[in-house]
Amino acid sequence: MVSRREFLKLGMLALASQALGGEARSSFPLPQDEYDYPSATVGRITRYPSESVYREPVDDPRLIVRQVFFDEIVNLYYEVTPPTGPAWNPRWYRVWDGYIHSARVQLVKFRFNPVLSRIGEAGQLCEVTVPFTQTYIYRFRSGWQPYYRLYYQSTHWAIAIDEGPNGEAWYRLQDELTNEEYFAPAHHLYPFPDDELSPLSPDVPWEKKRIEIHLAEQMLLAFENERIVLQTRISSGIGGLSSGTDSIPTATPRGRFNIESKMPSKHMGIDVLTADAEAYNLPGVPWTCFFKTPPGYALHGAYWHNNYGVQMSHGCVNMRPEEAKWLFRWCEPKFEVPLQDRRAWEKRGYGTPVHII
Repeated sequence: MVSRREFLKLGMLALASQALGGEARSSFPLPQDEYDYPSATVGRITRYPSESVYREPVDDPRLIVRQVFFDEIVNLYYEVTPPTGPAWNPRWYRVWDGYIHSARVQLVKFRFNPVLSRIGEAGQLCEVTVPFTQTYIYRFRSGWQPYYRLYYQSTHWAIAIDEGPNGEAWYRLQDELTNEEYFAPAHHLYPFPDDELSPLSPDVPWEKKRIEIHLAEQMLLAFENERIVLQTRISSGIGGLSSGTDSIPTATPRGRFNIESKMPSKHMGIDVLTADAEAYNLPGVPWTCFFKTPPGYALHGAYWHNNYGVQMSHGCVNMRPEEAKWLFRWCEPKFEVPLQDRRAWEKRGYGTPVHII
């Protein structure tokens, strides 16, 4: 069975230095032993406009010491799960001057990548490997203009290599929903080789694979025959209706479905790109597997929160991106590589059964 621990390999975030200032006032002291500082020791704040830092890992407004702001990058020293909870997600991170709850802190890295020499006609799927990267768009009358931020572990289609506003190599990206073209620094994007997209367990017969989602436990199970090959926490939909004229239910539907469509990169939310941080605008949602269309409920990775085990979505099933990638490769229909043309950005078919309980 593929466990969450095997996927993330994070465990407890270890200490890199001796106790920080103000530690005497805390009843949760830093550990005294030092360990190798792991690579995932920074986080991006995903709540707009800000998130609170507490003197203790306790959700008590009287203990708030300061605010950290949307897209701010913070050092994370280690993780604690105090008995005070909250029960729905008891994980907290030790940061400078206090503690921050994990729900709205995306664990991120800084990884820079070699630049491809060419991109084929079918395009190249890429993943953002820095906390965020600022894209630009070129306007004939005004030249280079800042456009939209792309976030860590989001995925995007590169269609060409161009000289960017700083004279270096940038990838020209194409939004799969709007077809808009914009540009991002090439070394901020990791081009997936074909072997990272190839199907997993391709020899297991179609009828021997299935997915179960237990909404009460916020748990997803993937089976081969009766053997569990993946078990992980998810975030399903919050009950209610979506805004706008369609008024789509935002609770994840119960019932028996099948994977209908798979897209490794999907623009969700409003059908325009905007720098408005409060807009429901999510380009590059990774590893999307639709199981009910319309209206468009899917399993997919989420880069905008870290609150798995709690209802968070507009009806979809949110997963950690690395686990969503595994499920995308494992479930049917098979996503064929290498790609032949841009129509292959989506794979349709009667796929793996999904039972939502």
